[in-house]
Amino acid sequence: MEISQLTQVLVALGCPAEKSAEMAAQLDKRAVQLAAEKNQSYEEALTHLLQLMKQGWAAQQRGF
Repeated sequence: MEISQLTQVLVALGCPAEKSAEMAAQLDKRAVQLAAEKNQSYEEALTHLLQLMKQGWAAQQRGF
């Protein structure tokens, strides 16, 4: 996935637009690392990380 696409996904999930490009780059880098560490595909690692971020933003919106 390209960083620009990932940026759009992050904004759709609730990431502040002004931070989305930086977060997308960090998320991409971490997904590559995680895929190598866990011997899984980049897509699986990225999906996992996006789910964690989505849960975090949902909790933040609820005030946790």
